[in-house]
Amino acid sequence: MINATMADTVWDDVEEGTEALLQDWQAKEGDAVAAGQVLVLAELVKTTHEIVAPKAGRLARILVREGDTFGRGQAVAEIEE
Repeated sequence: MINATMADTVWDDVEEGTEALLQDWQAKEGDAVAAGQVLVLAELVKTTHEIVAPKAGRLARILVREGDTFGRGQAVAEIEE
């Protein structure tokens, strides 16, 4: 399994402990996904960011639901190669 996370670079100027809001899943569990495909949109400090599939595979499990928050480095989904 490979974890899908929000890119580390978007957290660079963000205060430690700040969480992002997961907004809108673009794929659902069981979907085949391509490397770089947008999986979900998330908001961090009033800016929307895309979280993409790190590798091609199948979206095996969604770990963070729409409307929930998550922190720096936290996986939002698992991709099965």
